[in-house]
Amino acid sequence: MDNLIKGWEVVIGLEVHAQISTDTKLFSQSSTAFGSDPNTQVSFYDAAMPGMLPVLNEKAIDLAIKTGLGIKGTVNKISRFDRKNYFYPDLPSGYQISQLYHPIITDGVITIEQQDGTSKEIRVERIHVEQDAGKSVHDLSPDCSYVDLNRSGTPLMEIVSRPDMRSSYEAMQYVKKLRTILRYIGSSDCNMDQGNLRVDANISIHKPGTPFGNRVEIKNINSIKFLGQALDYEIERQIIAQEMGEEIHQETRLFDSAKCETRTMRSKENAEDYRYFPDPDLKPVILTDARIEKMKSEMPELPDEKMARFINDYRLTQSDAKVLTEEIETADCFERAVKASKNKPEDSAKLIANWIIVELFAILNKENKTLQEISFPIENIAELVDLILDKTINGKIAKTVFAEMTQNGKKPKEIINELGLVQIQDDKTIRDAIKNVIANSPQQVEQYKQGKEQLFGFFVGQTMKALQGKGNPELINKILKEEL
Repeated sequence: MDNLIKGWEVVIGLEVHAQISTDTKLFSQSSTAFGSDPNTQVSFYDAAMPGMLPVLNEKAIDLAIKTGLGIKGTVNKISRFDRKNYFYPDLPSGYQISQLYHPIITDGVITIEQQDGTSKEIRVERIHVEQDAGKSVHDLSPDCSYVDLNRSGTPLMEIVSRPDMRSSYEAMQYVKKLRTILRYIGSSDCNMDQGNLRVDANISIHKPGTPFGNRVEIKNINSIKFLGQALDYEIERQIIAQEMGEEIHQETRLFDSAKCETRTMRSKENAEDYRYFPDPDLKPVILTDARIEKMKSEMPELPDEKMARFINDYRLTQSDAKVLTEEIETADCFERAVKASKNKPEDSAKLIANWIIVELFAILNKENKTLQEISFPIENIAELVDLILDKTINGKIAKTVFAEMTQNGKKPKEIINELGLVQIQDDKTIRDAIKNVIANSPQQVEQYKQGKEQLFGFFVGQTMKALQGKGNPELINKILKEEL
């Protein structure tokens, strides 16, 4: 696959910061709940009061281990915390506790699907656990800034890829896949609108066969859409600059989503600028084989494995299985519906998948809702499919039933009985309707007999109209052929 853009090769590496799904912070008992009033979730330790010592959150470590297992990484039995020193108003201690020298996870891999449908492996260099800083608020006053320390000390995983991506599309697919894995594992809810997943993108360009160019970092991108826009803008900016003979300087930039452009924030720091050293208040994290094995035993079925099973067990197409497994909630709903069906999975699963992907997703998109917000139990879709398979209703009636079901939450059978929508399967009733259609359409009958076979659809439609959409399509087709 040709990854060159205007003769240049793009090189992208991502640093993804994912908030670990713990109830309390990394080194204190303060809550990590979102949306609380400013500075109401701050302990003496979070505020860096003298003499306060950190106490490591074990659950954060366990979830980091599971994340490492989920990306086929190496879980290091010994990891260590370091202090990253820098000044910022929302970092009261003057340093961030992170893991530079001895991270908990190294050497993972995430497989993405490229635009041509082929797979590509993106290497993950490391995952390290660290604490988040607080938040500076600049828009409450024209002449001063405020500091909210509610996020100070929130546990994060920084997931650092190798520079293996060659386009904005690959970068977006990488973050999507990583987010899916984290949600399956339960190590992060990845709500980007709440700041629980943020991306720093490192990007450079060079001519094939020459060394990599100077990299530019784009900080704190909070949506996958914005990631693609930021990278596309930066690629274009760097290509234009290079072709005009300008040098690309190593720097940190911010993405302005309103103007859809990046702008300079500061010159890029190197590790030595932060004066890392081992944190003297924290012992090394030493993991036993038993603890790692326990985490392995608690691992869920991951998205790639689930997709392969859906294809094999339910005879779904790869595209349907991919859509159904992108979010764990969707996969769970699908399987619940399949299990609720009275038919064999190989008979009902494809239809259930279609109703979820086509009809249900259309309603959710229109009403801007999630699966958790639908007004009926997902098992109702299984009942609807069963009614189609046993020929109680046809596909057209099913759509009417589905529309009613999404409005009032009633069961399909209840709706069918209330509205009198049971499919007509009586041979005589259907044959009489067909004879009337034929008698009233002499011109079309003559054209059909002369070889205009596409008119068969006309007769089907007229018959179904005469039967108010309740006729059995198979019987209609069979009897029509006989009568014509």
